[in-house]
Amino acid sequence: MAGGGVIYSGATDALARLAASTGIPVAETQAGKGSLRFDNPQSLGALGATGTPAANSVAREADLVIGIGTRWSDFTTASHSAFQNPTVKFANINISPFDGAKLAGLSVIGDAREVLSVLTERLADWQVMADFIQAYRELAQRWDATVRTAFATAHTPLSQAQVVGAVESIMGDRDVIVAAAGSLPGDLHKLWRARDPKGYHVEYAYSCMGYEIAAGLGVKMADPSRDVVVMVGDGSYLMLNSELITAISERVKIIVVLVVNHGFASIGNLSESVGVERFGTHFRYRENGSLAGSTLPVDFVKNAESLGAAAYRADTIEELRLALSAARDAKETSVVVVETDPLVNAPDSESWWEVPVAEVSNRASTQAARRRYESDRTRQRELLAPSEPPAAD
Repeated sequence: MAGGGVIYSGATDALARLAASTGIPVAETQAGKGSLRFDNPQSLGALGATGTPAANSVAREADLVIGIGTRWSDFTTASHSAFQNPTVKFANINISPFDGAKLAGLSVIGDAREVLSVLTERLADWQVMADFIQAYRELAQRWDATVRTAFATAHTPLSQAQVVGAVESIMGDRDVIVAAAGSLPGDLHKLWRARDPKGYHVEYAYSCMGYEIAAGLGVKMADPSRDVVVMVGDGSYLMLNSELITAISERVKIIVVLVVNHGFASIGNLSESVGVERFGTHFRYRENGSLAGSTLPVDFVKNAESLGAAAYRADTIEELRLALSAARDAKETSVVVVETDPLVNAPDSESWWEVPVAEVSNRASTQAARRRYESDRTRQRELLAPSEPPAAD
């Protein structure tokens, strides 16, 4: 399990050598995305609530999980439901004793790159079983085919997966994708095919709305040799779009892909999961005491232009590709505005995340959601192994 510590330590090559030598498959957290190239034979992609079915399937059966530089967050462990083998054990390589002790794991306190190098030497004559390698590679290939299908399947308006695929297609191996809040980080975690350890910058620890454009500016300033593409939803864009002015005044070029779904798609999905049916998650006029009027007429192209950016509107996949190409070739900061359908979800992770549901409600939808919630909670495991008490004298 590759966490952000793999990248911070400069341990990506050491991880690739260990995985190639032993055949151990590798999954990634949000911060660890890019620890291996997406097409590495040992790569399973993302793990957890926003992970791939390939990684989650292997995790369910794993008897030993090696966490490298990970904090074992709630998303990563799928609210403690990801690991179902009754005898599963954990070994945690971390510079932090606090994180190294999580999940009752064997704590190995040290630098990720150095520890992985030693492990590769010690395991020089050992490899996982051949049928296991074949099985997990088939799972990874199946997921890759699913991603390609999601990128290519036509929808009107476009699906968010189509937009992700179009953005990925115009980016070079060293270019950087930036995102932070809403449904984009989850979709990017599972769908994005990372090709460089520094090519994926997604802030999802706090799902910080408004972070994206400012972060894109910072990433570009940190490494001007890389093109930077910011993906941001309309809800997050409206919270902090003013940093476009900073990018323009400093002559720092970034490309902003503004995904417009006229509301808060992520919270809309979550509210449906708890039986509240997207209450208050659409940008609509209030009529007769409720937010059920027509969609608010926000013109994001004019807004971006008013701040000094070049702006493009794309309604079809062909228009999107042309707009992205123009933005890539332009010398100034550009905003590409594309409308998507918030009801078309990315392929399922076959995982779970705990969001409590009201125990008492008169709504049938909430009652049904509560029953699903109680059923799903039965998959949670404490993953605690208390130490044996000292022997009596």
